[in-house]
Amino acid sequence: MSRNSSRALRARLVAAIALLCASITVTVPPAAGAEPALCAWRFMSNETVLNVAFPDVNATYWVLPYALGPGDSIEVSGTYPAARYFSLNTYGTNFDTVDTLRDDMIVPDPGSGNPFADATARNLPPSQQKWRATVVPGPADHARNEIRGVPEGQSTPVGFLIIRVYVPDDATSVSGGVPLPEVTMRLGGATMLRQPCEQPFDPNSYTGPVAQLAQAGFDQVIAAGAASGAFPGGTPETVFVNPASSSGLFPNGDNKYLGTALTYQPGRIVVVRGKAPRFPDTRAGVPVTDPDQQVRYWSMCQNDLVSPYPVVACAGDFETSLDASGYYTYAVAAPTDLPSVADPTVTVLPWGDTTVPKKVLFLRYMLPSSAFYPQSIQASQATGADPATVMGPYYPEAVYCSTTTFVAGGYAACRDEAAG
Repeated sequence: MSRNSSRALRARLVAAIALLCASITVTVPPAAGAEPALCAWRFMSNETVLNVAFPDVNATYWVLPYALGPGDSIEVSGTYPAARYFSLNTYGTNFDTVDTLRDDMIVPDPGSGNPFADATARNLPPSQQKWRATVVPGPADHARNEIRGVPEGQSTPVGFLIIRVYVPDDATSVSGGVPLPEVTMRLGGATMLRQPCEQPFDPNSYTGPVAQLAQAGFDQVIAAGAASGAFPGGTPETVFVNPASSSGLFPNGDNKYLGTALTYQPGRIVVVRGKAPRFPDTRAGVPVTDPDQQVRYWSMCQNDLVSPYPVVACAGDFETSLDASGYYTYAVAAPTDLPSVADPTVTVLPWGDTTVPKKVLFLRYMLPSSAFYPQSIQASQATGADPATVMGPYYPEAVYCSTTTFVAGGYAACRDEAAG
């Protein structure tokens, strides 16, 4: 992505946030002759639409803004998607997580089954894979499929509901082969049904004074917050560490991350090696309830560490090559530096725009099993311990390396070069 493209993407995000804020004010049914009420899920984000805040390329995100007063609620009803993972997450005005209600937690409707909790439910027809959940302003009872919409102490009732779908079984259907959920808003004594939008909002079509205010908010909350909070000061490049903060980046409550900053030099690449945790390969028919899994999902993603923090490329677990011992090797490289790789156990991640001053490489772990948890990123962050010590062979070791050294001897030669 060029710098001009990055600025254009940032401008589109600003416009989208502006309309997000404006759309929250529509809380009553339209009068006769007025424009139709807003549809639901007006905003979609992935690697090609609103590519912001370090998304995973194997996930798609849909956003619903709201304002919830006392006694208000929002009911969301849909069909469980055929996918590796989906969840409902709510966020406050600081774009940090308020609450998470994920797939296997969502109790199905009477007469339906939840395929994320019961593998046999995968064989039920869509009409018997139904669920509904409710966004409430205050404390939520997850056992009743409630999710809290506004954080305690926030001065305004504004929030955002995001639906995530990771690795749909059908790669051509980002929603997992099912329609997006219907939304019933009960606000101020009025009830409004909002069907999913036919097309996502085009942020290029929205400008005006609200957009200018949104730009200032974006710079303060996302850009400045992410830039200042991503990594502890003085952390050397190619060393994977726990980010100091993911606040302001719409973090997923079920994911944890390790990251390292990178800079480009011609003729130099980054090589990363580590042991891969086991995962349920749902596209190969393995259910997410598979007891052999160590994590629900993992990925390695290369991103631009400049506003609006787009992803360049990811290799999900099912896309990553492994050697006979279950180890991955990534080569992060520009095509001019590494035109091809003969080793079938190497996965190449593109560098992207080499003029971007700083990159960041993220390893993402989702939902480690109880048996694997002690060696997970999650355990490292919970204890504050050195992730290399906690994770052992699963810790990603990265080195800068000349292309000639890598082609001649692979990761081992690069490690010796870096030590030497």
